[in-house]
Amino acid sequence: MNDINHNETRDIILDVTEKLIYRHGIAATGMDLLVKTAGVSRKSIYRYFANKDELVIAALQRRDARWMHWLRTEVERSEDSGERLLALFSALKAWFGSADFRGCAFINTSGETGNPQHPVRLLAKAHKHRLCEYLLELCQAHGTPDPQQQAAQLLILIDGAITVALVTGDATAADTAQCMARTVLGL
Repeated sequence: MNDINHNETRDIILDVTEKLIYRHGIAATGMDLLVKTAGVSRKSIYRYFANKDELVIAALQRRDARWMHWLRTEVERSEDSGERLLALFSALKAWFGSADFRGCAFINTSGETGNPQHPVRLLAKAHKHRLCEYLLELCQAHGTPDPQQQAAQLLILIDGAITVALVTGDATAADTAQCMARTVLGL
């Protein structure tokens, strides 16, 4: 198998795994469903990943990178530092209104694991840490009085808005969170 086919097959497996986990959860995404949906053999999956846990982690790592890139791209369209902070919530609102919105993949998958040291939980924690670091970067660029505290508050507003939008189906949860962010940040 050449490298192009190797990479394409691996990418297909990861893409399908991510979509199925996001839509149905880890437990409901069995190997049979992965094989059928990806159109690859079980042997092909195990050629790239030793087990389902390794596959899930790899798919979630890709989602983390892609989601963070998406958020940064959306936010960085605004030139003003205050507008960038508020653009976080405009980006979320657009995401909440999309047909495939199912909440935060990292909150969802964390809810499926009881052990705080489970690799999925550790990956979710790392994702939230990266998001908070980005929020800190935005707060520092704007010159907020207490960037560390305000980044932590923004993280709670973001995750709260995501959860409310998922549970209620109301994309305006992002507007409410943005209004609260204005107050927290004095914008």
